[in-house]
Amino acid sequence: MLLAISLGFLTLTAADVVARPQSYAIWAADSGISRGQGNGLDANGNAIVSYEHGEFQFGLRQLFEKTGNTTYFDYIQKGIDNIVFSNGTVHGSYNVGDYVLDPLRTGPTMIYLYEQTGLAKYKTAAGIFRGQLNSHPRTAQGQFWHKLIYPNQGWLDGIYMGEVFYAQYTKTFQPENETAWADITQQFTLMFENTIQNSTAPNNTGLLYHGYDFSHKTIWASPDRGHSPEVWDRALGWYSMALVDVLDVIPQSNPGYGRILSILKTLVPRIRDAGDPESGVWWLVITQPGRVKNYFESSAGAMFVYSMLKAVRLGHVGDPDGSIVKSAKKAYEYMVNNWVVPNPDGTMNWLNTVIVGSLDTTGDFNYYVSQTTDVNDLKGLAAFVLASLEMEKL
Repeated sequence: MLLAISLGFLTLTAADVVARPQSYAIWAADSGISRGQGNGLDANGNAIVSYEHGEFQFGLRQLFEKTGNTTYFDYIQKGIDNIVFSNGTVHGSYNVGDYVLDPLRTGPTMIYLYEQTGLAKYKTAAGIFRGQLNSHPRTAQGQFWHKLIYPNQGWLDGIYMGEVFYAQYTKTFQPENETAWADITQQFTLMFENTIQNSTAPNNTGLLYHGYDFSHKTIWASPDRGHSPEVWDRALGWYSMALVDVLDVIPQSNPGYGRILSILKTLVPRIRDAGDPESGVWWLVITQPGRVKNYFESSAGAMFVYSMLKAVRLGHVGDPDGSIVKSAKKAYEYMVNNWVVPNPDGTMNWLNTVIVGSLDTTGDFNYYVSQTTDVNDLKGLAAFVLASLEMEKL
């Protein structure tokens, strides 16, 4: 009979303790590394500039800083070296003229490597990304289009992809550029104002729709602000992580800091309240809880846990009754009990991350629930690394 021991709310068998590190963050990260995930290459070994890789690299960076294990730093550097030539040119799947925000998520890693190594190629590569923003198309209000192929559309996803990099670049290389700081703040603000559910909205949660079309030409655009019809969990997850992460970067003395902080203070309690009362986690389509075909999706759950715990830990959001941290703990318990699966080789699998969610078609409930889930999808695994890092700071 295996001996079971209790670690907080987790119950582990003796075999589990032997098979894995005590840190879920390390276990998840090491499992991803063992599979070659997030290393700047696609499944065929070709260079690819992927936002998922940038998300994973951010978790590995924190593990390196926490543990001093250079394996994490070396893996980050190898991943960026796979997409950056020695002269600083970004290659692989990246083309400035495509005007897509997603690739810019790898930019913070480039800046970090430049700061750590002093190698000019990383600064040059980051400068190419920054140059894209100078000519990236915008709405009449000033919001970056999510992609050139989606005219006048702003998506929550794009804030995490573009603005965290934009802020880090400004802090590192142009700290006195007040125009840039104001622009970064505007990106967060316009997205919030154009996607926030109003009090009369059907299935109102007070949260944010996936995106909006400022031109109102897309099939899903609402009559009022052109927003999409549903609150999709991962889009909100990206935006919530962007909020807590950019507050690490933007100067507290800058007016934009207070504006972004106010958005975070508004959203965190509402994210807490939107969690399923029984499981503690969140529905794929948050505006349709319990509807047939809806389900609990893992990537956003991890993103919300990360954002909520970090917001409270850093004092950005008050939690006088402890309900925000309690909510995050409950969700995390569900995650490790339902979405973390040990493998015989000592690695772990991560379950139930939806592969994609887009606004390129109808953007409605039936679209979201028709998308497939995957095992070890890096968008979810990387978010679980981040959530685990925050849990381990409690």
